[in-house]
Amino acid sequence: PFPDWESLPYDVFSPHQDILSQRLRTLSRLSGLQQGILLVSVTTLMHRLPPPEYLHAHSLMLDVGDRLDLTTFRQQLTQASYLAVTQVMTPGEYAVRGGLIDIFPMGSDVPYRVDLFDDRIESIRAFDPDTQRSGDKLKGVHLLPAREYPMTEEAIQRFRQAFRAAFEGDPQKTPLYCDVSQGVSPGGIEYYLPLFYAHTASLFDYLPAAPLCLMEAGVLESAQAFRQEAQERYELLRHDRERPVLPPERLFLATDELRAALQHMPAVVLEPFLPLTTELPADTSPASTGSVFAPGAPPSLPVSHKADSPHGALFAWLKAYAGRVLMVAETPGRREVLRGLLQDNGFFPTAYDDWPAFLAGQERLGLSVAALEKGLLLRDPAIAVITEPQLYGERVAQRRRRAQSARDPDAVIRHLAELRLGDPVVHEDHGVGRYRGLQTLDVGDGPTEFFFFNDAATTEIYTP
Repeated sequence: PFPDWESLPYDVFSPHQDILSQRLRTLSRLSGLQQGILLVSVTTLMHRLPPPEYLHAHSLMLDVGDRLDLTTFRQQLTQASYLAVTQVMTPGEYAVRGGLIDIFPMGSDVPYRVDLFDDRIESIRAFDPDTQRSGDKLKGVHLLPAREYPMTEEAIQRFRQAFRAAFEGDPQKTPLYCDVSQGVSPGGIEYYLPLFYAHTASLFDYLPAAPLCLMEAGVLESAQAFRQEAQERYELLRHDRERPVLPPERLFLATDELRAALQHMPAVVLEPFLPLTTELPADTSPASTGSVFAPGAPPSLPVSHKADSPHGALFAWLKAYAGRVLMVAETPGRREVLRGLLQDNGFFPTAYDDWPAFLAGQERLGLSVAALEKGLLLRDPAIAVITEPQLYGERVAQRRRRAQSARDPDAVIRHLAELRLGDPVVHEDHGVGRYRGLQTLDVGDGPTEFFFFNDAATTEIYTP
């Protein structure tokens, strides 16, 4: 992930250190990455970034056995915008205590403790910032800069010159200018990033050649809306003499620049579902520069436990549909529940390990396991993918968002329609029994449906 700053254009506070750490780690890895997936929003993609050479020039390598001059090392950390503290807790901090140096590098999940013997690095260990206990030994660590801008004397001088060139008036009356001149990083300084560099870059400058771009429909519309928001905030704040702001074109890519960059990349655009009766666009012929794959929206097959046949919609659709069908369960346990349900109603699915295996097969009805939210309908070949949320709504999807439960998730009933009269069940409070259906009772708050079963002693038990 390449996260957003999580601030509005021209905000007066800086991003959280964890966000900056993740951004710098991603940028540092992109240059040498051979394979992977980069996740980024279109608004984040439009932000101008430090040039790639900044990361290389301000990164440090510490290896066991290296000589380390403590005074010079402190200066390097300060120039890389690391903050000296008494106890290291978050990325971008360091502490020196005699021959020990605690440092939390940007892009790292844990801080490190560097033990010096005279002027040599004797050992490097990871440690827990809460307990201060040292852990595993390492041969070396890679230190990224703590900010997306430098605070060297040269960079501060460039900032001062660029600030005076960009804004009229006495810069000494601007607190932000005075802070940077003294080597202090004020809140919101990220929106003055171009003043630290002779030229800025974009995320496209960090990417390898010809990456595959997957984007949702409406990306350029979202980009245009963001630029409009930035322009409106600029017009609102541009007359503040104590904190003048840079025009949007210096901070963000224009929509035309974004369009031009995306047009030079192979791309997959995710469009909304089309009705199967919709004619495909004329440019989908093999001679065109691209192809259009137009699956239809999955059918709505909700389960109703109040109906005589709760899964009636699913069974009727399976009988009527002429193509092949792959039903997708979320876990192996849920797959077996669906298998039993289908077999009890005259459908005998074949298990498949994955999508390619299903495509290579010939059976009309397949069953597999995958964490899919939505299914689809393909035109040619005629294939349908049916997922659990199509049957049980959001219940399946919500389970993944909750904290992991101590119960076995495969053993929990997802829907009452999965139960048949007489099925053995284990109630969390009342123990083992057999399901006897639903009962409507009035216990003082109006009619309410209750789960009804018999325990081992045949006592009737109701539970809401």
